[in-house]
Amino acid sequence: RFVTPVRGSISAKFQPAVQHYGVDILAAKDAPISSIMDGIVISSDVSLQTGNSVYIQHPKNIVSVYKHNSALLVKTGDVVKTGQAIAIIGNSGEMSTGPHLHFEMWYDGKVVNPENYINFN
Repeated sequence: RFVTPVRGSISAKFQPAVQHYGVDILAAKDAPISSIMDGIVISSDVSLQTGNSVYIQHPKNIVSVYKHNSALLVKTGDVVKTGQAIAIIGNSGEMSTGPHLHFEMWYDGKVVNPENYINFN
């Protein structure tokens, strides 16, 4: 039901106890980041801490979050399809430790472990 946002190796696992609410995925330079399923972009913006980030609202109260991108390919309000390129992997934001995707999944307002739903390899 979900597609992987980018193929790669996980360098940091989901650890909510230490406020790491997603997984960090290492992938090829300039790799496109894809939407995990159909949805509406609720935010496509830059922040000091997380850099270029995209938030997508999906059906059934699911939100996916994509942080530290080098470029954003969608705007707030855009309708996206499963597998559509939404960003380019990067190293933006003060919290980034190198080129990677920080990816989060939220269900009904609660963070969930993306590895329980998506195979990243």
